[in-house]
Amino acid sequence: MSGILAQNSARNTGLIKASSGGGGTWNLIQTQTASSSATLDFTSGIDSTYKEYVFKFINIHPATDGVDFEFQADTGTNTSYNQTITSTTFRATAAEGDATDTALGYRTGEDQAQGSAFQDLNIGMGNDNDQSLSGTLTIHDPSNSTFVKHFIARVESPKDNDHAIDFFCSGYFNTTTALTRFQFKMSSGNIDAGTISLYGIL
Repeated sequence: MSGILAQNSARNTGLIKASSGGGGTWNLIQTQTASSSATLDFTSGIDSTYKEYVFKFINIHPATDGVDFEFQADTGTNTSYNQTITSTTFRATAAEGDATDTALGYRTGEDQAQGSAFQDLNIGMGNDNDQSLSGTLTIHDPSNSTFVKHFIARVESPKDNDHAIDFFCSGYFNTTTALTRFQFKMSSGNIDAGTISLYGIL
């Protein structure tokens, strides 16, 4: 058919169609929309179907000024959300009104060393009407029964002091039990608005 590449065709042009069972396909599992929500919980669709799951955060707006956006996971049908985490975080910031007011640094207060608290994905969010958070969190092979479960996140938002903050976080859940559910919340107050979409990647 015109305009459609046959599988493994056009190698001399650099255009190669992925195989029918190929990788890299993003499959939307579910989307949740906050409306003055205490938490957003993903309790289904996380299983051995995919080796990689990605949460996309779009315009997450806190009800309270100066709060942190955070997450935890759990196993089976458990709802304690207190899995053991080892993590590391760093961030870059720049002030809205002064390009020289910048910083880049490791955040010791937001990492965990075999902790079971909710993990920060961004800190000190502003709740002005035009402020929101967006970014991604990737969970690798959460159903694996041999290895720990790795994650990596990058999230950007305006801070409550009108700085742009680019927040990086990575680590692992120190369990070989399958992770089946994830919860997102603010450190205080509700998630006023915004959406979180969960994708499985082949």
